[in-house]
Amino acid sequence: MALTRKKFLIAKIESTYGTDPLPVAGTNAIQVTNLEVTPIESDNVQAASYQGFIGNSTRGTLVANKRVSVTFEVELGGSGTAGTAPAFGPLLQAAGMSEVVVSSTSVTYAGVSASFSSASLYCFYDGTRHKITGARGTVTFNMTAGQFPTASFQFIGIYNAPDDTAVSGTFTVANQAAALEVNDTNVTTCTFHGVTSTRLESIDLALNNTLLYKETGSSQEVLITDRAAGGTAVVEAPAVGTTDFFAKAVAPATAASSIVIGATVGNIVTLNAPQTDITGCTYGDTNGVISLSMPYLALPTTAGNNEVSLVFT
Repeated sequence: MALTRKKFLIAKIESTYGTDPLPVAGTNAIQVTNLEVTPIESDNVQAASYQGFIGNSTRGTLVANKRVSVTFEVELGGSGTAGTAPAFGPLLQAAGMSEVVVSSTSVTYAGVSASFSSASLYCFYDGTRHKITGARGTVTFNMTAGQFPTASFQFIGIYNAPDDTAVSGTFTVANQAAALEVNDTNVTTCTFHGVTSTRLESIDLALNNTLLYKETGSSQEVLITDRAAGGTAVVEAPAVGTTDFFAKAVAPATAASSIVIGATVGNIVTLNAPQTDITGCTYGDTNGVISLSMPYLALPTTAGNNEVSLVFT
């Protein structure tokens, strides 16, 4: 009997695309939740030859373009030490982000448009190992009042036959401090579209990477072909005379958004979207209090790759 609670994941950046770097539990373990593997995704092909009668072909089905997908969530906290990357740093890199480390100070992640990293993921299902090489993906950052901030990942990788290989080493998570509740105490800065007095109920920011599994006669690879970062912010509706979000939605101007969670060095997380473009505004209800829900895009400057940054200090 395999138990759901006995699922876990380890991951490591690949030096060469698709080549397993052999992650180990004592060094590459990552604390995740809601781990779900789709063991086989494929494009099924059936022979179209005539056979003198109707029905499926006697030649069976070709399971082509085999790949694996996996989704999971990580609590969004720091490593516990300023200037040390969090345990899930390889996942951010494999989701199309660069990693810039300033010793003893900070680790910053931002989008890239070339030289995309990839990772090998080992997903263990209580005795069954799903090894996913050449994995690339996308991520959504979620911050909701009264909950832990999270990073929700989606990856696609190269299919390897599942096996019963045991994890190498003891599953020990390092460099992954406990995330802090999104609340008035822990959120030290909260700005949406240039407004610092906003009563933010929730915000999500997705990279929205476009993922493509491409297999040729001599190669197989997961490609990141585009990115369209954006999300939705929900705020307690202010008086129009205080902040006119409707005017902001119809205007072409952008403004900065930023949320900082934590005040202890080593576990301060800052999510930035310097050029937020509000694209709509609708009313909602949060336990009897009127709210505004605002979808938005995170726009880059002409320099590119600067529409989103995630900073750990």
